[in-house]
Amino acid sequence: MFGIRLVDAAQAGTQVVVADESAVLAGGDDEIAELHRGSDERGRAGAVLVLPRPLRTPAKVVIVGVGAGDEAGWRSAGAAAVRAVPAGEPLHVVLPAGVSPTAVRGLAEGLWLAAYRFREAVDGARSAGVTLQTDSPDTYAESLETARVTAAATWLARDLTNMPPSVKNPAWFADQLVAEAASRPGLEVTVREPDRLRAEGFGGLLAVGGGSASPPRLLEIAWRPEGATRHVVLVGKGITFDTGGISIKPREGMKLMKKDMGGAAAVVAATLGAADLGLPVRITALAPLAENAISGSAYRPGDVITQWDGTTTETTNSDAEGRLVLADVLAYAVAKLHPDVVIDLATLTGANAVALGKRTAALYSRDDSLAADLEAAGQAAGERMWRLPLPAEYTDYLRSDIADRHSSPSQGAGSVVAALFLSEFLGDRVDHWAHLDMSAPAWSDANDADLTKGATGWGTRTLLRYLSEN
Repeated sequence: MFGIRLVDAAQAGTQVVVADESAVLAGGDDEIAELHRGSDERGRAGAVLVLPRPLRTPAKVVIVGVGAGDEAGWRSAGAAAVRAVPAGEPLHVVLPAGVSPTAVRGLAEGLWLAAYRFREAVDGARSAGVTLQTDSPDTYAESLETARVTAAATWLARDLTNMPPSVKNPAWFADQLVAEAASRPGLEVTVREPDRLRAEGFGGLLAVGGGSASPPRLLEIAWRPEGATRHVVLVGKGITFDTGGISIKPREGMKLMKKDMGGAAAVVAATLGAADLGLPVRITALAPLAENAISGSAYRPGDVITQWDGTTTETTNSDAEGRLVLADVLAYAVAKLHPDVVIDLATLTGANAVALGKRTAALYSRDDSLAADLEAAGQAAGERMWRLPLPAEYTDYLRSDIADRHSSPSQGAGSVVAALFLSEFLGDRVDHWAHLDMSAPAWSDANDADLTKGATGWGTRTLLRYLSEN
């Protein structure tokens, strides 16, 4: 990541001037104020006006809009500014007097997030730094550091998700996080390999990963700060590639299935970020990792699987694999870790995208307070979600004639029924649990505000906000 510095004196390079949607810039440079006055979309969040100034200093001025001036508007302005300036040019942002620390956090997040490039790419990365000019640098130092940690965690989640499946198998993913955690005091990492998974009864994870030459893993990362009084368990679906198994996906449905571990990427990245921020909450991140492949050892539609809690599942569709691995881990988390709250993130269903489109995740919870806290965290972080119901009568759809439940009933309401399936494994924590179905927003088809084309790292920012503020 490039650096962003707070300074109290002007620096050379392209100058960025901030404007809101209603005010006309006044004072200072009349030329800049006149350009802004004549704009048709003056101050709209993310709007950009460029003023070349040959043979003068600064040689170019970029006016960016912050809209109504909330954090989201400042985040859009940061994203727009970093895209308006070539990667090699220094960027100098003049902060208005009295701007809030929250606004500066949004600006810095936008600058960093929009500048992201996947680490395998050969060009386009910003190497030149950014300076923020203000008359009170100390006021914003904490906000800038929080933005840096949040952006770095999101970059990590994006890197993990963007990595090609030719590299990214369960062992590789686990190894990356072992290395990342090693540099952070206070983190403990456990990696369960197939023999231990078998001995401890993780039947769903073993079944889903059984068809691949790359065996499954269960990654557990624990952050236990001294004095913590609350324990949050984060669970993320970690299917490193999903063919659909014997219920094979069509080509169009399979080509982006390297992103099917986006939930795991978000929960582990958020946990590392929480450690970097020193958050005073105990966190355990659990990432069940498997490749859902096709072979003679792949599990079949019609198989009956024994889950970690001893109950059985009839696997009516091998492309409904995510819920099988999550079920094992949710049951384990409740029985062994005794959390106060459980939150799972999963690229679980295409039905989520049908209902809510590309930018919104589905939120399920019976806990009104937890749901409200997550919605507020997502709103502040710029990651939208919408709460959907968990109707008790739909639970009947899960019943099987030969096992305790079906994995994938055919009655419809796919995202809702998948959430109800997971709820069966929460025991006495079912009323302190939230499920985020985030398949669609885990990927962006184009650069869009603070998102870059490819993996979005969706959920990382929301989780860090939630953990910081609750």
